[in-house]
Amino acid sequence: MSDLQACSQTVLCIASFFKGNEFLRECKRRGWGVVLLTRAKLCSEDWARESIDELVALPGDGDIESYLDAATHVARFTKVGRVVALEEYDIVTAARLREELCLPGLGTTAARRFRDKLAMRVKARDEGICEPEFVHLLNPREIAEFLRRVPPPWMLKPRVGASAMGMRKLREPEEVWRALAELDARVNARERAHEHLLESYVRGEVFHVDSLVADGRVLFASAARYGTPPFDVTHAGGVSTSHTIRRNSTDHKRLLALNKRLLAEFGFERGTTHAEFIKGGRDGEFYFLEVAARVGGAHTAEMVEAASGINLWREWARLETATPENPYQLPPVHEDYAGIAVSLAREERPDTSSFDDPEIAFRVNKPWHVGLVVRSPDERRVASLLDSYARRFAAEFTAFAPAEETAGKHL
Repeated sequence: MSDLQACSQTVLCIASFFKGNEFLRECKRRGWGVVLLTRAKLCSEDWARESIDELVALPGDGDIESYLDAATHVARFTKVGRVVALEEYDIVTAARLREELCLPGLGTTAARRFRDKLAMRVKARDEGICEPEFVHLLNPREIAEFLRRVPPPWMLKPRVGASAMGMRKLREPEEVWRALAELDARVNARERAHEHLLESYVRGEVFHVDSLVADGRVLFASAARYGTPPFDVTHAGGVSTSHTIRRNSTDHKRLLALNKRLLAEFGFERGTTHAEFIKGGRDGEFYFLEVAARVGGAHTAEMVEAASGINLWREWARLETATPENPYQLPPVHEDYAGIAVSLAREERPDTSSFDDPEIAFRVNKPWHVGLVVRSPDERRVASLLDSYARRFAAEFTAFAPAEETAGKHL
């Protein structure tokens, strides 16, 4: 811990998955000490070790007490100034550590709004934000009333989970009651019915807004639209695409305004967020789906950087390490358009050398995946390339794996 003792302040990072190296590097470049708490099974990953002063391995089933013990031990040797969750699964854990160490940032109540889908639904309803109608899968009388009042289909969702894990589309009341019984029969109490909600299925186009926030103000926001909705890709397979939408269009203005209101009502003060909305096919309204206090997954960061020049991981680190003497300043923002096409692959290392368009800005380098990010000043060119790549990926590379119920095997 000798190097840490020389640092004026340290950022304590938590990661249950391998991600966030650029965040770690930027914190170190800014002169902060860096401690990473991660699971023992991830210690062999290619972490930016040159930027990490201390890597603390926690057991795979580490509970909150393990994290508290590790955090307080670190704090004995260095001044911890920030606690940051690099992954969605650690948002509430990081909040609990902040409360224990009396540090700024989201506390546990506010953090649950960015982790627990029921908590975010209740908060949005209380603030009058448009969202699908929902019911907690807890009280049979309330569930029955919901089924009578809200027409099918319905989405069954775990309260906690990333992507579309554990989600189901149900079309008959009998399906709902069977699902409830099946969930309540599970051995693990955290997988039972009360850890789920049921909501109205809204058909339409799905969008995401990725933001940087300081002192409660949205300093930067990028709005993009998925091709096929993520739930459909996860459960039926295929190629996932997303691209930034036309700036100053009606949808762009509405999304940025809704995102700004959402983050203000949810009490988000500093960091990065990834929010998802759906534009109803029947009424054209934007419905809030979910929000997380993290960088978007599936190489969203690379797409945002290609379009804007803003690296979300790097800027997030600069936000967290800003001080009154060295306040955060957003760098110049470019105004190109970008998009990504990505899917599971049949080969461990698919060869994309035949894709040689000059607009390619990034190639996904992950086993059993294929993906490309493109950039252009012309939105139509980006959309055209993504359509072409989606067809070629499907023919040459794409594999399908059944949707996982939980992320348990990865933790």
